Amino acid sequence: MKVTIFGIGYVGLVQAAVLAEVGHDVLCVDVDKHKVENLKKGVLSIYEPDLTSLVQQNYKAGRMKFTTDSQAGVKHGKIQFIAVGTPPDKDGSADLKYVTTVARTIAQHMNDHKIVLNKSTVPIGTADKVRAVIQDTLRSRNSTLTFDVVSNPEFLKEGAAVADCMRPERIVVGTDNEDVMELLRELYGPFNRNHDRMILMGTRSAELTKYAANCMLATKISFMNEISNLAELLGADVEKVRQGIGSDSRIGYSFIYPGCGYGGSCFPKDVQALIRTAEQIGYQPKLLQAVEAINYKQKDKLITFIHRYFGEDLSGKIFALWGLSFKPNTDDIREASSRVLMEALWQARAKIQAFDPKAMNEIQRIYGHRNDLQLVSTKEAALCGADALVICTEWQNFRAPDFNIIKSTLKQPVIFDGRNLYDPERLANCGFVYYGIGRGASLAFH
Repeated sequence: MKVTIFGIGYVGLVQAAVLAEVGHDVLCVDVDKHKVENLKKGVLSIYEPDLTSLVQQNYKAGRMKFTTDSQAGVKHGKIQFIAVGTPPDKDGSADLKYVTTVARTIAQHMNDHKIVLNKSTVPIGTADKVRAVIQDTLRSRNSTLTFDVVSNPEFLKEGAAVADCMRPERIVVGTDNEDVMELLRELYGPFNRNHDRMILMGTRSAELTKYAANCMLATKISFMNEISNLAELLGADVEKVRQGIGSDSRIGYSFIYPGCGYGGSCFPKDVQALIRTAEQIGYQPKLLQAVEAINYKQKDKLITFIHRYFGEDLSGKIFALWGLSFKPNTDDIREASSRVLMEALWQARAKIQAFDPKAMNEIQRIYGHRNDLQLVSTKEAALCGADALVICTEWQNFRAPDFNIIKSTLKQPVIFDGRNLYDPERLANCGFVYYGIGRGASLAFH
């Protein structure tokens, strides 16, 4: 099938590569000429496991092409994906200007029936707005061409997006047109073989499904962080509590890991956007407001521990920082807890020596070169001359370090662990001062 994808950021590029891999003819359109030229050379602006090789192979095979020519994009595909960004507006609501721009572009150049498939995360009612934009533009052309607008949200996890796209748990399709549904069954057929993963619903239900999914996951994280704060005050160990409740099949273990707050491009933005949507219709979403507030406060947890140990003035102190991305297996630092910590440390006049397997270029791009930030090539190099170690991201190669090296390299054997990677009792026996999240039972070891 011939498919056009507008927007080759994270969602669009992954979807395009996976569709091309199973044999579809995919044309990717983006306004960023530099990005398009780099993709033709096999150079990606984002890190995602297995994505680079997938893009390179399918571009070389001719199943995946890149262009800035929107007219060519509209002409190419019967199915037109909208996968552009929906950044938060000043009030936290999703900004739809890129979505509506693409919708208008499709309407300006289409010469036959098109299926406009919205992949971007958008507020409830956006499909209706897209439909109106296309209809108004066609009317201005005195055109009677027909089209369909479908909501088809993505459910990708950064760090596992290719696998999620290849083996989706569900394919949500918002449409009331049976012919469109059959066409999408053909499009997604290669990913829908051993059992039917397609769930049909209205466009508004599909749009709300996406927000509800991310808000539910964010709620689980904030709930567990709330419990971790109680555990700290009550002398309990939240890791034992996590195991105790996770063993209940009704709860499960996913997304109940306490830490120094969630980040990334999805959870913070989507929680905020659904809050704004609710408020616009006169409803106060108190649970979602609490989820957001708890997460905001949780990102100050590590700097609170650091001030508790070292005092308010951190002048002359150097902190080794392991982990900059908001989660492992990505270079995404949007809304990352590390950034909140770094900015707080700088405000207290401390210096940082940081290591991350993938995200250091992004940190350099955002913060530039500064005297109080040194990005180093290994996690061990970050320790040299540092007063303490701070962990913000649970990368795999941080989980079993050589604690003898850590202890002998740091000026003081102090670890502030924002992801509860280590056993407090073991570290206490090794002579460390250890601060974890919600490890109230280990307060005696602080």
